[in-house]
This record gives sequence, C-alpha cells and structure tokens, in this order.
Amino acid sequence: MCSAPKANAARASWRVSLAKVLITGITGFIGRAVLEGILPLGHDIHAVIRPGTSPERRVGLERKVNIKELDLADTAGLRDYLAAADFDVLIHIGALRGGRKATRDNYYRSNVSSTEQMVDYCLKHNARLIFCSSVGVFGAIPNELPANAQTTRNPDNYYHYTKIEAEKVIGKAILHGLHAAIIRPSITYGTKDKGFPYQLVKMVDKYQFPLINKRIWLHLCHIEALVEAFKWCLQHDFQTGLAWNVADREPVQLHALVNFISRQLHGKNYPAILSVDRFFFSLGESLSRKMKNELFISRFELISKSWFYDVQQYYATMETLGIKPHYTIPDIRITIDDYRRN
Repeated sequence: MCSAPKANAARASWRVSLAKVLITGITGFIGRAVLEGILPLGHDIHAVIRPGTSPERRVGLERKVNIKELDLADTAGLRDYLAAADFDVLIHIGALRGGRKATRDNYYRSNVSSTEQMVDYCLKHNARLIFCSSVGVFGAIPNELPANAQTTRNPDNYYHYTKIEAEKVIGKAILHGLHAAIIRPSITYGTKDKGFPYQLVKMVDKYQFPLINKRIWLHLCHIEALVEAFKWCLQHDFQTGLAWNVADREPVQLHALVNFISRQLHGKNYPAILSVDRFFFSLGESLSRKMKNELFISRFELISKSWFYDVQQYYATMETLGIKPHYTIPDIRITIDDYRRN
C-alpha cells in the first residue's frame, strides 16, 4: 500500500502526545483491555456502545470515558454522530463476531458499513484510523503456513468475509490519503474472557477435551501483546498501510498445550486414552458443513488442523522497545488462574 501525502503524515505527528480519541467495542474483551491500556496515556477518550448493553458489561465505564449509546449497524446514526465530532484518532474494535445469531445485513452494516463511515470521516477530517481486523481474513485454517501478508484471503464464513471487505475499504482509501493501520489478532486469551482458550482449559480440567491423535500447531495471542500493538499505533506516527498479525512469539503444539494445562490443574499429563482418531474429527466437520453450522465447523477445525501466522513485523517493532514477548506456554496460566477463580 502506498504512503499518505506528506501533509497528512506531518499533521499526524503532533497528535501522538495528546489526542481526542474515539474507540468502539469497549464492552467486549479486547476493546475493554485496549481501553484500560490507553487510559493512562492521557488522551481525551470517547466511546460508542450498543444501546441496551447489560449493566455488568458497562459498569465503571462512564467514569472513565465519554459514552455515546449507538449501534454500529445504525449507519445513518453513526454518520450523524461523526459529522458533529472532531476526533483525531479512531480506534475501531467493535464488531459483530462470528457464530452470533444475526442477519447477514446486520453483520454487514455492523462490520463493513461502520468501517466505511469511519474511513469517510478520517479522510474528510485528516484523522487516523486504527482498525481491529482478524487473522480470520486468512480463513479459520489458512491456505499456507505461516499465514502472511501475501496469503490468499479466504471468506470461509460470513464474519471472515466482513473483515476482508472492511480491509478492502481501508486499502482503497489509503490510496486517497487515509492514514490507517490494521491490526489482526489471533484468538486471544486473558482474564475475563470465556472464549476458545478458556473453554479448552475447562474441558481439559473435566477430561472432556477430544485430543486428536496427530500433531497440530496453534497460535494464540496474549491480550497484553494485543494491547501493546494498539498503544504503539496510538503513540507513534506509523506509516500508513501498516498491517500486523498479532499473536504470541511462537505457535505451540496442541498436545504440549493440553498436557501443560493438565499438569497445572491435576499435576499430570492429559490421559492418553482420551485421544481421538482423526477420522471422527473429519466426520464431525463434514456433518457440520452439511448442516451449514459455521460455529461447529470452526470448532472442529480449530482443534484438528494447524493454524499459525507470520508475526515478525509486529515483534520487530516491539522487541526494539524492550517489550517482553509472550509464549503460550507458560503464559496460558493467566487463563488457567482465571478459570480457577470462577
């Protein structure tokens, strides 16, 4: 992607010390963690959250940021809200995630149309955009490993399709002067998340995890690694078009990870007798595809096929700053401890 005009880059440079920032997605796991990470930087932070968000998900937020209740799928409402604003930086994390019961139109408006509105705003007001995409743009299982900037995009489910389309919107706008960065997290783990890593720990603890009898590599992302990526982009005058895959420093073997979790919880490796032949995973995935159940297709794939990513560009920057890299073993302890508390 080409660089933005000099005037655009020049104006962006003074914003790194103090800016008026809009952030979306703060009631979710990633958005809340990013918000907590950038609050100490002293910026004037505003946020939009979906109307009707449960009180427990928004508790304490009003004391920290200026909140506007607005559904990202409300294209007209978002356009009007932005038209009356004067933000320097937009951090767009909010999205409808995969597996939820929503219409395709709602997915598209929440994930793609909202991005279009923010891109238009940034172009008109010379603001910067930091966009949270997903390694899912390469598909749940990438066509090549490690997945990298040149890897073919794979819209294997509608959520991944919307992230691909949102990235296309940003890419085209960069050619017209948009100053933007794209951050693609892998499946993220940390405190207060109940997603795939937490469920993995829970199933290992209860001896319910079907461990496939072949070598599988996974590439998870510690939440702190992701927060550092957003903080760096907010604090630095990055080159427009920056796109990072963000995950732990190295992928990990599924067997090694399951055994580590089992040793932390039970003091011994996971029972070998609970290993499952790969045939049953293929059968389960096949049945899920016949039923067109995207959630179950993804679940079968994630624990029966390898998925990892090229994270060299991210770590080349972070390691120059002396920021400690994360390794899934032993850092998955953060999720194990969270599981124990619950």
